Amino acid sequence: MFYVYLIQSIENPDKKYIGYTISLKDRLEKHNSGGSLHTAKYKPWELVMFLGFKQESAAIAFEKYLKSGSGNAFAKKRLWFKSSSR
Repeated sequence: MFYVYLIQSIENPDKKYIGYTISLKDRLEKHNSGGSLHTAKYKPWELVMFLGFKQESAAIAFEKYLKSGSGNAFAKKRLWFKSSSR
C-alpha cells in the first residue's frame, strides 16, 4: 500500500504536515527523531489520519492535490479535525 498521511505537532497544534510514504510507522519515527528538515523544529508529531492507495501514482496525485490551494481548503474542512477540548 501507498499512504498519504496527515500529522500535527503535539506542542504546536497549528503546525501540520501532509506527506506520502510506504511505511507509516517508519515515517512517523523519522519525523519525531528530527530526520525530516521540514518537521524537525516542531516535533513531536502525532498521526491525525492516513489514506491507503493501491497505486503509487494515485497516492502521489492525492498528496499533491492536498498541498494545492483547493486541496488545502478541502483538507481544512474535511480532514483536519478540531480538538474536542474546545
